Amino acid sequence: MQTILILDHGSQYTQLIARKVREANVYCEIHPYNKIPEITDEVKGVILSGSPYSVTDKDAPKTDLSLFKGKLPVLGICYGAQYMVHCAEGKVEKSKIREYGRANLKSVDNSCVLMQGVRMNSQVWMSHGDTILELPEGFKVICSTENVDNAGYRIEGEDTYAIQFHPEVYHSEDGLTLLRNFVEKICKCDCSWTPKNFVESTVKELKEKLGEDKVVLGLSGGVDSSVAAMLLNKAIGKNLHCIFVNNGLLRKNEFDSVLESYKDMGLNVKGVDASQEFYAVLKDVTEPEKKRKAIGAKFIDVFDAQANAITDVKWLAQGTIYPDVIESSSVKGPSQTIKSHHNVGGLPDYMKLKIVEPLRSLFKDEVRRVGKELGLKQELLGRHPFPGPGLAIRILGDVTEEKVRILQKVDNIFIEGLKNAGLYDKVWQAGAILLPIQSVGVMGDERTYERVVALRAVESVDGMTADWSHLPYDFLAKISNEIINRVKGVNRVCYDISSKPPATIEWE
Repeated sequence: MQTILILDHGSQYTQLIARKVREANVYCEIHPYNKIPEITDEVKGVILSGSPYSVTDKDAPKTDLSLFKGKLPVLGICYGAQYMVHCAEGKVEKSKIREYGRANLKSVDNSCVLMQGVRMNSQVWMSHGDTILELPEGFKVICSTENVDNAGYRIEGEDTYAIQFHPEVYHSEDGLTLLRNFVEKICKCDCSWTPKNFVESTVKELKEKLGEDKVVLGLSGGVDSSVAAMLLNKAIGKNLHCIFVNNGLLRKNEFDSVLESYKDMGLNVKGVDASQEFYAVLKDVTEPEKKRKAIGAKFIDVFDAQANAITDVKWLAQGTIYPDVIESSSVKGPSQTIKSHHNVGGLPDYMKLKIVEPLRSLFKDEVRRVGKELGLKQELLGRHPFPGPGLAIRILGDVTEEKVRILQKVDNIFIEGLKNAGLYDKVWQAGAILLPIQSVGVMGDERTYERVVALRAVESVDGMTADWSHLPYDFLAKISNEIINRVKGVNRVCYDISSKPPATIEWE
């Protein structure tokens, strides 16, 4: 399969580069700059990402350019552009004025293939503390901004290009055009990475890999596990055994409704109610990560018991997606806080199963497109992301069955309200949080001292960044009244207007 290799130097935007390349229907992979895979004939080009480092730093990332430069098309972005100049003994220094944010191209060489269709005065996004002051011999300027003369260059005699700005971010108006020029016109990719082709190739690979072996999969009702189940079902049919565990932390009536939604999909699904087991291990646990680990460990226990009841199971299927894979093998090694409910990381030794992950090369939005190609029901396809630990991490402090009951009612009013108002599909993720405080209120002629809930709704593409949803005031007022009137024990409703970053989407 034709592949663009993206070498990550630690930039916060590296995943966005991959997403934009995928938008051009070209497959790409992200690898740390110091763990470059074998350059096979399938690799059609290399992109060097940005970095928080300066090329003049002692511990700056140093990519071995000799492996591909001059042999394959190369595109350097920001740090990647500075690094190639630095290696060729050009002049890169700390900027007198650090340039972050919007800028405009004041000159564009449209005779250069990379810049075809990129307009004069086109807005670009800068994020750099270094500036390329002098280009080495054979390096030719292809674009400039008011403050940056060498905003882009090409190297004569080879398919090597570089730009100082970030074409992958939304604010770079012609960024996708530039990246398409690179992968289509320079790398000569055939742009065949489509949902239909992914389904066909993945089903074929699964058939070859699994043969007549039995596979067990834990369903969650979410998009990832549902799409993984459909791909596997298409490949191995009855040999796929799906298990849907009710951990008592799902949304109101979700266990029954999700099982019902799977009925017409031809899946072999078993529902298991283990609510009381999960409540027991969560008793008096208040620290968020300990909650996650307790839930994860209990899930494995329950799931293992169910898997052992099926004879001759050889494989465990997981809905791991590409952002999880990237995070687990980042430039600096695994992130310090990979949340415990991520799939990456394997299984306890006593679960003697091999792992199959049909979605590990896909981003979230690509999973949805593949699901649509497979005919996944809209109610599952359009379902908001929901955390693996469920409502346990939306109940701040200890978790009890009574708190879950209260939060389920609040959450249900909020989610159903969004659907009835035609707002659900405009929001990426929404939910309610039960706070560990009580507040004074007045109901009728009596003072009350009851619970506080916060509503959270965000807009995002992949969850990496998110902005709070500007829901109509009238809608929020109506939902607040409904919650206070219908949920006994709640007398105050707040709305979370924090964006990510600096806040996270979930509160725990």
